[in-house]
Amino acid sequence: MGDIRQSLLPRDVLSAAKELLYHLDIYICNLLQSGRQPPQVDAKTQELVEEFILHAPRDRGAPARRMSALQELQLLEIMCSCFQEQSRDTVRQLMFSALFSLQGNQADESRMALLGKLVSMAIAVGRVPILECAATWLQRTHRVYCVRLARVLVDDYCSMVPGSVSTLQNIHSSSPRFCCQFITAVTTLYDLSSEELSPPLELLQMIVSWIQEDPRLVLITFLNTPLSGNQPITSLDVTPLGGLVRWCVKAPLAYRRDKQHLGGGSDQPDVGPLFSALHLSVLQVFMLLPSILNEKGLFGRLALLQMDSLATLISDLSRLLDQADKHTLKSAVEARASPQLALDRLAQALQVAMASGALLCSREDLRAICSRLPHNNLLQLVLSGPVMYYNNIHTPPLAFSPHAAHSPIASHPTHTAHTAHPTHTAHPTHTAHPTHTAHTAHPTHTAHPTHTAHTPLAPHPASHSQYPGQPFMTGMPFPFRPGH
Repeated sequence: MGDIRQSLLPRDVLSAAKELLYHLDIYICNLLQSGRQPPQVDAKTQELVEEFILHAPRDRGAPARRMSALQELQLLEIMCSCFQEQSRDTVRQLMFSALFSLQGNQADESRMALLGKLVSMAIAVGRVPILECAATWLQRTHRVYCVRLARVLVDDYCSMVPGSVSTLQNIHSSSPRFCCQFITAVTTLYDLSSEELSPPLELLQMIVSWIQEDPRLVLITFLNTPLSGNQPITSLDVTPLGGLVRWCVKAPLAYRRDKQHLGGGSDQPDVGPLFSALHLSVLQVFMLLPSILNEKGLFGRLALLQMDSLATLISDLSRLLDQADKHTLKSAVEARASPQLALDRLAQALQVAMASGALLCSREDLRAICSRLPHNNLLQLVLSGPVMYYNNIHTPPLAFSPHAAHSPIASHPTHTAHTAHPTHTAHPTHTAHPTHTAHTAHPTHTAHPTHTAHTPLAPHPASHSQYPGQPFMTGMPFPFRPGH
């Protein structure tokens, strides 16, 4: 394509960009027909893109060509039409890559600026092919640039124009792949470390509604992408599960730090119920994983919740808890409730993540990274007792207890919930501990009236140091599968 440069130079900036897009489409189609593997746009074509579309000066001393705001809008409309009219996904993906793959040069800033405007327009006018290409771009690009794109979209649809978030919300059904990658990017961007890095209320409401409507949405990238061992560590996580767990665990403490935060002032909405709903949805997603991982042959081999991410979360949580102890809170009840809620959510997430195969680690590893956290009954049970596996994916309990029928832990006085093991049968003669607040049995359990009750075990002190930590058996198959 290098020979067309002389024909583009006399044209105005918009006409030259439009003509180059036309030639780029033809060039990529011919490239695919040639059968060259891998199909790759050559350096001369990249230089033309930078000169006539991104307007990076070819020579160091040459003045840069500039578009007016109207011309830029017209170019975006031309690009939207170009991607919409091209029926071959492979051609679209290669064109998108030629335009927006980062090259590590000065033109990258122009790439990012144009990309943000193009994706924002694609959301506004419903151009699904561009959103699908953007989803692939988010998968392959350094996370620093992914969160930059996410911030542009959040600013456009959650900050600048009131009420426009509904336009962004509507793409859930048209491009689930993009939504999944967008959630991963925003949970990477907003880590709740400050007010500026806390998700806007409209964004939080939208993500909660997306996942409530379709819990499998956050697994779309994982389900549709062949995973390899050379996943770049600089890219976004393959699912947003780690970021969502971080939101749920840190929210009770992070949203209480100052009165201007969403949950702090009396004139601001309470985001507590939103994070509670999100936490429940995340647990539901975890409970979808065993059958999926087994079908892919990845159970016990692939951790979707990474230990380094978990260690960072626990370190942040420890710091927030230290800060909470030093600040005067509204009431003694709040002083106790918020830290315990955060620790309860952490314990629940750890329990279900290990049981579902999303977190691969030993009890010793968990105890090591949780050693600085204050005591919490539920967390203590998770760090000491056996991992439970919950078969019913539709009704995950809000609080878990690793309670097994024949385990010494069954008589612990601090249980807040009693969830039956999938292979456990109900014992009519068994008397529940008086402090149990809930007893959820699996719907397929069969009662055995003639079964002899097991011998009662003596109560034991709160410390579980006499029970050695049991490493999670990552390769152990379960004797059943969800839904069977």
